[in-house]
Amino acid sequence: MGSTDDWWRTAVIYQVYPRSFADSDGDGFGDLPGIAARLDHLADLGVDALWLSPFYPSPQADAGYDVADYRSVDPLFGTLADFDTLVARAKELGLRVIVDLVPNHSSDEHSWFRAAVAGGPGHPMRDRYVFRDGLASGEPPTGWESVFGGSAWTRITEPDGSPGQWYLHLFDVRQPDFNWDHPAVRAEFDDVLRFWLDRGVDGFRVDVAHGLVKQLDVDWAHGSSGPVVYKPDAEAPPMWDQESVHDIYREWRSVVDSYGPDRILVAEAWVEPPERLARYVRPDEMHQAFNFEYLLAPWNADALRPLIERSLAAAGAVGAPTTWVLSNHDVVRHASRLAFPPGEEPRTGIGVDDPQPDAELGLRRARAATLLMLALPGAAYLYQGEELGLPEHTTLPDDVRQDPTWSRSSFTARGRDGCRVPVPWRSDAPAYGFSPTGASWLPQPAEYGDLAPDRQRGVDGSTLELYRTALHVRRDRGLGLGSLTIVDPLVGPVLVARNGSTLIMANTGADAVRLPDGAWPLLSSGPIGPGGTVPPDTTVWASL
Repeated sequence: MGSTDDWWRTAVIYQVYPRSFADSDGDGFGDLPGIAARLDHLADLGVDALWLSPFYPSPQADAGYDVADYRSVDPLFGTLADFDTLVARAKELGLRVIVDLVPNHSSDEHSWFRAAVAGGPGHPMRDRYVFRDGLASGEPPTGWESVFGGSAWTRITEPDGSPGQWYLHLFDVRQPDFNWDHPAVRAEFDDVLRFWLDRGVDGFRVDVAHGLVKQLDVDWAHGSSGPVVYKPDAEAPPMWDQESVHDIYREWRSVVDSYGPDRILVAEAWVEPPERLARYVRPDEMHQAFNFEYLLAPWNADALRPLIERSLAAAGAVGAPTTWVLSNHDVVRHASRLAFPPGEEPRTGIGVDDPQPDAELGLRRARAATLLMLALPGAAYLYQGEELGLPEHTTLPDDVRQDPTWSRSSFTARGRDGCRVPVPWRSDAPAYGFSPTGASWLPQPAEYGDLAPDRQRGVDGSTLELYRTALHVRRDRGLGLGSLTIVDPLVGPVLVARNGSTLIMANTGADAVRLPDGAWPLLSSGPIGPGGTVPPDTTVWASL
């Protein structure tokens, strides 16, 4: 299946959200030793690598995506020695390690930003961030809005106590944006890349990869959240997907390549359509870019069919794989998201007084959607716990929510806490095995106990066994390196495709359909009916 240098073209990579994966010391927060102790689970599952969300020193205003020091480990998660131990254990198990890099913004507790504020107007450190004078009316420099709600500008108080300049934060007020036109910022991140590459990491998932460069002279009052969708004659937002951002990634690619051809860069770029996203994975830039348009697509064959073809064509045109994903730490888990009618799928946050998902329907569709995704050529990402069929925590009490989206939206958008709840490991243990003391930084729903691995391992038909089998068959049949052809019917509720000698049939409709003559089932997301009939919300892999 290709050389080890291009492992990333077909890899299945498992996202670990450190604070919610496994707690070794009982404080209720997951940590690096806890992750290291659970790596056997990932190796047994059959993934190729893990991606670690941020574990750096941080005041945790945005769950670690507000970084105060890019070259260390927050004591909440352990030490640099713990990180080295985790990497060594991963290598023993044949797993590669990708770490999160957060280059759009830092924490307001970063030494640079603290010096910028303390130094007063004109201090050289202010040039490393985006400080501007406000309007004569006392308003912010522009009408830009934060992704988390409210203005994207905050005014500081100067050292002499007077109202001062404004700084840009496209996210939380405690996440000031860097100025990527400053050479010191570029040099700093080149060095950060080398620091972690020297410690043996295999690559970087780049947070907000489409946002580093801004047109600050362009006002914009249309909001700044959601994917950047390019439409004919539409005005492009000045804070996202600017052309010169690609110059940065060409520099980074040269740094990464200097450590060998098997180290990678992964773009978190919320950009549509696929042709625009493919610009991030040109041969001299990044290796992968998450296909978020696919993540957001409804469970509908007529929507999925053209999107899959267009995604493969766009990435293929620049010699890159398509990188598929269905869940992550920023969106409603797909076992719950797909339980809603088309057009009503929630993207972030479900609360106790919101319409609730149909758990049985959601899991059935999630299993089918996953089996379709894993049959597609290219790479794929899994989010921790999805192999257990974990749903969103949709009845999480509002008074325990920690996502800054909740407060910055004036308590109207519940945010991302529901998909970040600690995962279960043992059905009969405190915190379902997440923590030895039963402590948990967010409460787990009761249904997580029944979904713990000890309830599923070795159980025929369980979601865990479905994932294990799918990853084995995917590798055995070379689906990641294959070539996909959509076959009849070209419209309608059933998606039928061929990947080499494997037939894929995904029934998104309301009626059962029959497998083609001569197709022998290999794996199904749910029971197959008499005579090879595929029930609604079911995907089947078959041998031709």
